[in-house]
Amino acid sequence: MERRTDSWFSSNLGMEMPIVAYGHAGYPLLMFPTAAADFLEYERFHLIDSISHHIEAGRVRAYSINSVNRYSLMNEQAPPQLKGELLTRYDRYITEEVLPLIRHEAGGQPPLTTGASLGAYLSANTYFKHPDVLRGVIAMSGSYDVRSWFDGYYDDNVYFNNPVQYLPNLNDGHFLPILQRADAIVILSGQGSYEAPERSRQLSGILSSRGIPHTLDIWGHDVDHDWPWWRKMLPYWLEKLL
Repeated sequence: MERRTDSWFSSNLGMEMPIVAYGHAGYPLLMFPTAAADFLEYERFHLIDSISHHIEAGRVRAYSINSVNRYSLMNEQAPPQLKGELLTRYDRYITEEVLPLIRHEAGGQPPLTTGASLGAYLSANTYFKHPDVLRGVIAMSGSYDVRSWFDGYYDDNVYFNNPVQYLPNLNDGHFLPILQRADAIVILSGQGSYEAPERSRQLSGILSSRGIPHTLDIWGHDVDHDWPWWRKMLPYWLEKLL
């Protein structure tokens, strides 16, 4: 499997941001790590191995990036205003720095986004804000309401990075029609230990209320919030969407 790493100083974030790409050809997949993990997490926990047959066959080219969660949502010392600002700057990092690289290498194909746990939130938030340059999302075991991370603080940066708030109010003539033609929105959850399927059901209900087609896929009570299941969920749905 072809594997390449790169890194550059992000003008949007003011820090070095690495990226790893797997594969020589195929549909682009943009991966967001869990919690405060890094761009190599999906390799360490063998999620890349679980989709390697697609990568080696040239059907998928996967890109994995860092998040800013350790400085933003998960940083208890950070002022809540800074947490929200960092989420907005991270969004610009993706659209202005990461996506142009992927478009160049993947021939302009709009990537799918994916992630597990907090990575599911990042992948979904990125897609819902930019459906004009992304194809869809495979969000595994996520929560889509970030208000609990802000201790009651609220501003535009919180609102516009909180899907359960901005999606119900989406009523424009550009993004909503694009979302209403979506063909690759998958919201997944198990029902076992540390899973919270009600969060996925909440997002699904909001999408349905806006006429946005999607699949809510709730797995069994034996399906825990853990890597063995994410290694089953992602290849299962990539097979269906490719």
